[in-house]
Amino acid sequence: MTHRPFPPAGRRAARAAAALALVFAAVCGGLTLGAAPAVAAAQPMSACTTTKGVVLAVDFSHWGGPLLRSCGTTPTTGYALLNQGGWQTTGTQHDGPAFICRIGYAGYQGGTQYPTVKGEPCVLTPPATAYWSYWHADPGQKSWSYSKLGAMSYHPEPGSVDLWIFGATNTAGTQGRPTFPPDTVRAHNTAPGTSSGAARPPVKNTPAGNPATAKPTPARTSAAPTASPTALPATPAATPTGTPVPTGTATTAGSTPGSAPRTQDAEPTAAAGHSTGSVLPFAITAAVVAVIAVLTVLRVRRRRDAE
Repeated sequence: MTHRPFPPAGRRAARAAAALALVFAAVCGGLTLGAAPAVAAAQPMSACTTTKGVVLAVDFSHWGGPLLRSCGTTPTTGYALLNQGGWQTTGTQHDGPAFICRIGYAGYQGGTQYPTVKGEPCVLTPPATAYWSYWHADPGQKSWSYSKLGAMSYHPEPGSVDLWIFGATNTAGTQGRPTFPPDTVRAHNTAPGTSSGAARPPVKNTPAGNPATAKPTPARTSAAPTASPTALPATPAATPTGTPVPTGTATTAGSTPGSAPRTQDAEPTAAAGHSTGSVLPFAITAAVVAVIAVLTVLRVRRRRDAE
């Protein structure tokens, strides 16, 4: 029996089915590749040195909590550093995940992210009077620099410090600066495994709903003078998806001027209830569409053979 070529409708259906099959394969491949570990990884604080790794510091003193610090490997981005080893963030519905609206650590308050939904719904861009501002200090730098880039675009240098503080910081970073120097949280050891200095013992996993009520006390720091602030950008910090909305006069975020929150190490731990299934509905939909397309091609071919 000699097969006649597909009619135009059959050829179009076949091409569509092939394209959908490729899409489905790409989705499945993306899910598989997404499970592979990233180059960067969370490390114990003792692994960070003056020339290796990058220290992440997050100040929860706005809610009566400690200043937590962690260590991560390089190369990395500020966003990856803030979403590994038990750390998690939430963006805004308006700006997406690149604009950090909430931050939480699995070992503190049961992984509760701050500010909570009650205080900030994270729908629109937060105001400049209450948001997480992003700061850096390269090796040897004695004062903080307000980030000119968003967390997804910034690549910390080995031996540097990334800091997030919550409160009122203007978009130029000239008001609402950190109240403590980088040496408060920087790794001071020159070799991995030795004392990293500054911080108290690792924070214990505290249940949600039990925020600390004690007043923050200064952490043990190295004797390092606080230099004058470095030059800051005259324009608002460039983030991938927007900047905080100014809504009044900015005030200093965090602790009182000249003091440092109580500092504790936040060692790597499992993330708190993070769902990795957000891509699954799309994958299922793509699979269903691909199956329907294949069935359509088979039905067209049967009709052609029956003619």
